[in-house]
Amino acid sequence: MLLASVIAYLLVSVAIGLYVARNVKNTADYAVAGRNLSLPIVTATVFATWFGSETVLGISSTFVESGLSGIVADPFGASMCLILAGLLIAPKLYRLNLLTIGDYYRVRYNRAVEVFCSAAIVVSYLGWVAAQISALGLIFHVLTDGAISQEWGMVIGAGVVLVYTLFGGMLSVAVLDFIQMVVIAAGLVYIMWIVSDLAGGAGAVLAHAEAAGKLKFFPEEFSYVLWVPFVGAFLTMAFGSIPQQDIFQRISSAKDEKTAVRGAVLGGSLYFFFAFIPVFLAYGAIMIDPERFAAMVSEDSQMVLPNLVLTHTPVFAQIVFFGALLSAIMSTSSATLLAPAVSFSENIVKNVVPNMSDKALLLTMRISVFVFTIIVVSFAINSESSIFEMVESAYEITLAGAFVPLLLGLYWKRATSQGAVLSIVVGVSSWLIAKNFFPSEIWPPQLLGMVLGLFGMVVGSLLPQWIAHRPALRDGVVHPH
Repeated sequence: MLLASVIAYLLVSVAIGLYVARNVKNTADYAVAGRNLSLPIVTATVFATWFGSETVLGISSTFVESGLSGIVADPFGASMCLILAGLLIAPKLYRLNLLTIGDYYRVRYNRAVEVFCSAAIVVSYLGWVAAQISALGLIFHVLTDGAISQEWGMVIGAGVVLVYTLFGGMLSVAVLDFIQMVVIAAGLVYIMWIVSDLAGGAGAVLAHAEAAGKLKFFPEEFSYVLWVPFVGAFLTMAFGSIPQQDIFQRISSAKDEKTAVRGAVLGGSLYFFFAFIPVFLAYGAIMIDPERFAAMVSEDSQMVLPNLVLTHTPVFAQIVFFGALLSAIMSTSSATLLAPAVSFSENIVKNVVPNMSDKALLLTMRISVFVFTIIVVSFAINSESSIFEMVESAYEITLAGAFVPLLLGLYWKRATSQGAVLSIVVGVSSWLIAKNFFPSEIWPPQLLGMVLGLFGMVVGSLLPQWIAHRPALRDGVVHPH
């Protein structure tokens, strides 16, 4: 009954996505839903896009192992990213009426900055989408009691998401995100009520977690050895996630500027609060069956929550939970497949073929979605990283190379193309060098890249302007005093 219900839910989702896809007529419909989404839909699609496998399985398992300080990146950094994007980025980008965030880099700087930042953004999605595909494989493996391997589960899950994303684009994604948000919210609240009762009440779970030291958030000592990695993990998600196409698409899909701002802020706030329900559920499992789940934590903590539901809740609760979990993963998967494909087509392929028609560009986007899905599934099958690790590392390159040109381009009038290029070169190269040749558990390479990229932007922007206003230096002549 559980497996049949899951299959039925998947088929209904595909059917709705394909039905909505009939309204996709051009690239604007496909990429930004015709810029016509209402506040409830924008809020839902912001929330549902980020509420994925890492939220349900990754954050919860990391909390069980490391406590509150271990999840500073997500949900704390992730929700702050969405709120900051709504308050600082949405008002300025919405007015530009662009198709992708890569278009902004071209309009503000030049095509070289556009191509590099777009490439960095496309690459950054690899880990995030792979995490969703890995989770889909895990679900099918668990639901069939091992009859379907995780690898084949990844292929099946990716195929389901691919169908409606390929044809419907942002329009289908947005409608399904709204439905999936309702399923996620209602399902998790219902499961929390059941698990709370089994564990002896919410107060008992919180008291146990506090006694175990799991609710300590800040580092205990004021030492850079503890604080630098802590702050670095937070900033990687809070800042590195801002220059992303999926956030830009949701902002640009709104019917007006106020809707774009409010939708991002509301979606980020809802994400923060609902992200703690899986945390509560996973820790409650330790109290319900300490011997079984404590052993599972040491082996594969991502299995705690699915096994808790399968072994300690009635069938209806299992259907609700896995429906909510699939909704979370599918909403994120569809968004993260679409975003890099649109960026690649608009900002890289279109630069190679500048006279491409709108119809040809739409076809290119769909082909890119298909190809990117194949690449991601291959990556997910061969990756040994956990879901949380894949998501956390996804934004390193955008923090090092794309965040500074975006923020300073919007808020610093003296930022120039030379400054943006130098920022990208210095930020990304220092990140790569530190990551591959000087690995450190204290100093995050991406944080170093961001700081040096900021220095590169300032120097690269101000130095040519200063030289231009010094005739002696500009002409190569030094006049004696």
